[in-house]
Amino acid sequence: MNLETSLAPYAVHPATSRGRRFAEAPSTTRTEFQRDRDRIVHSTAFRRLEYKTQVFVNHEGDLFRTRLTHSIEVAQIGRSIARNLRLNEDLTEAISLAHDLGHTPFGHAGQDALNACMKEYGGFEHNLQSLRVVDTLEEHYGAFDGLNLMFETREGILKHCSLSNAEQLGEIGRRFIDKKQPTLEAQLANLADEIAYNNHDIDDGLRSGLLTIEQLDGIDFFARHRREVMATFPQIAGRRMINETVRRMINALVVDLIQTSRTAIATVGVQTLDDVRNAPPLISFSDAMRREAVFLKRFLRENLYRHYQVNRMTAKARRIVQELFAAFLEEPGLLAPDYQVVDGDRMKQARKVADYIAGMTDRYAMREHRRLFVIDES
Repeated sequence: MNLETSLAPYAVHPATSRGRRFAEAPSTTRTEFQRDRDRIVHSTAFRRLEYKTQVFVNHEGDLFRTRLTHSIEVAQIGRSIARNLRLNEDLTEAISLAHDLGHTPFGHAGQDALNACMKEYGGFEHNLQSLRVVDTLEEHYGAFDGLNLMFETREGILKHCSLSNAEQLGEIGRRFIDKKQPTLEAQLANLADEIAYNNHDIDDGLRSGLLTIEQLDGIDFFARHRREVMATFPQIAGRRMINETVRRMINALVVDLIQTSRTAIATVGVQTLDDVRNAPPLISFSDAMRREAVFLKRFLRENLYRHYQVNRMTAKARRIVQELFAAFLEEPGLLAPDYQVVDGDRMKQARKVADYIAGMTDRYAMREHRRLFVIDES
């Protein structure tokens, strides 16, 4: 199938992209967004996602999701939806695989701790850090820093950004200032992320024993699909029953998103990518499904993310990040030369320390903490 003729007119077409920051000869075997995807998959930051937390610290169990498995699930969901809406699947996949590259160790606990540490030095936003990774920190090419991704891929990675930071980013931050929308592919990747983490957090919560079927039966969205599973397979139980239920929940969310978004696109009548940028958000759930998703998210926040056992882990994680940051900022000589600022500028040094900590895996952060603070560690 010819890519140019299969895409909707308001999708991102490689030929009309805003291109790369540094000019490169085109590939003879891949589209530009396939090339972006491949660069992301081969990046150091992507490999590190295997040992970065979603909810549970990596060493707590081999079967829990990590940032890597989460990103792959987001990409799968995103591609399926993009295909149905005739959007650019390769761009959607690239954004989905890269969206968490800048995430700290220890999930949101690590991010919040690092942001607090960086309060006097410009703060820390993991979306902005993901852009920093692909624009600056990856070291693969002789001609430029970073991965030199296409504009639309970089735009999709930067899901959120404060106005103060947007003002310093040039063209890529312009939409936050002008209150424009990103591409439909970027909007789609954002909601594919939500579909993936809400449902796999249910799965991991049940697997860990921190959530129970009885609790989840109080959520109509879960209970409705579980009743359907039990009616279809009366003898089903255990992991098979949970997997069948979660699978149906994901399908319901995906189908609703496709139908609602298709209707919104037709109603607004967008014909070009500029129309998309000037329209309200067009990729969305129906009002009814959005209410169910919000209720599910609230349930997970109260019963899983704030569970006392998770709180214990996140408290330890915060202390590790805070103590690492303080030690490295006060004594930059503890860092490898690449992370030391020659002129002694404290603002630049703080950002270097943040880059170093954000790039750590869970287990590497714990090991570094032991090296610095435990006397008998080598």
